[in-house]
Amino acid sequence: MTAERTPLFCDTALAERIERAETQLVADAARAAHRRNDGRGFALPLAGGVACFAEPGSPFNKVAGLGFAGIPDAAALDEIERAFAAYDTPVQVELPHLADPAIGALLTDRGYRLESFENVLGRALHDDPERVAPPGIEIRPSGDEEFDAWLDLAADAVAHPDSQGVPWHEEFPRNIYIRAERDGAAAGVVRYAALRDGVLAGGAGLRIADGVAQFAGAATAPAHRRHGIQAALLSARLVDAARAGCDVAVIVTQPASKSQQNAQRRGFDLLYTRAVLSKQP
Repeated sequence: MTAERTPLFCDTALAERIERAETQLVADAARAAHRRNDGRGFALPLAGGVACFAEPGSPFNKVAGLGFAGIPDAAALDEIERAFAAYDTPVQVELPHLADPAIGALLTDRGYRLESFENVLGRALHDDPERVAPPGIEIRPSGDEEFDAWLDLAADAVAHPDSQGVPWHEEFPRNIYIRAERDGAAAGVVRYAALRDGVLAGGAGLRIADGVAQFAGAATAPAHRRHGIQAALLSARLVDAARAGCDVAVIVTQPASKSQQNAQRRGFDLLYTRAVLSKQP
């Protein structure tokens, strides 16, 4: 912290806004998968959040947004547990630590187990962020004409993650990851391309909902890492989010990861942590 900047404070109202945006993203991406799969799957409302099954193995198979609109009752939890069991899929709940504590106790009593954590970081956008890009790095919007190349690069980068910090608790096959990225695009995630000396070297996503700018993932090809691409992608999205009228930007990272370090260098503060709990069918 410096004299010029006060860290962003996250109260329950801000956490609820962020979780509502996450709920919309997960539900819209799951429905995009349903359209691809002849309607198979579900997106069920649950105590202000949503329980979604997109397709087998999808990262959008989860319960999101619980904790700010009451405690789910036993009948509602029975329904979603049966729905996931019908697809032989565990129920995965991402529960913010700012949510009603009674929900964690309820899930534990029902046999849910803690699997991992993920951090939610945010930055206020009241100021005018500076666009920063090292020499040789260009950040620009990525259109449909290069979507396949963008997906190939992102999938290759995800297959070779940085080893710093706590690893993601789950990994996805290449074909599942690519389909999930397409579903995210259908849910409103816009893409950015990073070029290094004219070569496609990285990519990132941004979704805007109700004044919240969701930084929906970023990737750099292994051969182009440690050249400032992630910082450039962050700054470009911050500028665009501010110009679009957002008042807060949000990014989700693994604890102590390189992504978290990069975000904090660009002025993001740790707002809260989500506990990932699961129950086998």
